[in-house]
Amino acid sequence: MASPWLTTWQFVPLASVPLALCAALYLAGARAVARAHPARPWPRGRGAAFLAGLAVIAVAVCGSPGGYDDVLLRAHMVQHLLLIMVAPPLLVYGRPVTLLLHATRNPWHSRAVRVVRSTTVAALTWPPGCVLLYSAVVLGTHLSPLIRATGWPHDAEHLAYLAAGYLFFLPVVGSEPTRWRPSLFARYLLLLAAMPADIATGAVLMLVRAFGGYTAADVHTAGLIMLSGSEAIMTALAAALAVGLVRQKADRGAVPDLAEYNASLAALESGLAWQARGPGRSPHTAQGSG
Repeated sequence: MASPWLTTWQFVPLASVPLALCAALYLAGARAVARAHPARPWPRGRGAAFLAGLAVIAVAVCGSPGGYDDVLLRAHMVQHLLLIMVAPPLLVYGRPVTLLLHATRNPWHSRAVRVVRSTTVAALTWPPGCVLLYSAVVLGTHLSPLIRATGWPHDAEHLAYLAAGYLFFLPVVGSEPTRWRPSLFARYLLLLAAMPADIATGAVLMLVRAFGGYTAADVHTAGLIMLSGSEAIMTALAAALAVGLVRQKADRGAVPDLAEYNASLAALESGLAWQARGPGRSPHTAQGSG
């Protein structure tokens, strides 16, 4: 007989509908790029990563972690790890922002570029600030009464995990056309800077007694999951980051492609400035598949 951990599934409209919509929009964008550039379609690996990230969110919320998160703290912790440390890097690797820029045309393309390069987005994606946000979310939701949250406060935590995780991993494993592009050494520093929050959370839970209806064994198991799981994920990401950057340097075609798209964005900005000086249509902006 199959374990309930493998067969438990619940329909959560507030999660299932947005996830299905995100998947549909992403696939539509990939098809638009393929139609516009048949020789250079959107990379399948990027699409697979993004869809895998959505699938991880679905498992965390609708699968067994979501089904048992109110009664078992260890299920609660597995859910949190999936939402803040597994799904976000997969979504980031899928490069949804770049896909949006490639799949849209003016005026939507121009508007998207303005948003991506705005001071607000630059502030939200500032790497040190993202580390602080990540650490605050991890510590604040696990070492406070929020760890026993249920109902809509718990659902709000899910959104906080996804947002904090996405913003943190964006400069670490991402290659979106944002203002911040940390060096390899800086990316490792970001990973190291985020680890103390995970370690502290796991260590504290492994030392405290039973609370909030959770047994001591359940609390200690949750702490072990947080401590070992988070460090294993961070280590795996560090290794993947190193391998990916080495391959990127070896692949001479990757750098020109990025430079080409940056040049296209610069050309678009020039066109916007030309529009501001006088009437007429902006020059055509080349779009690559990235």
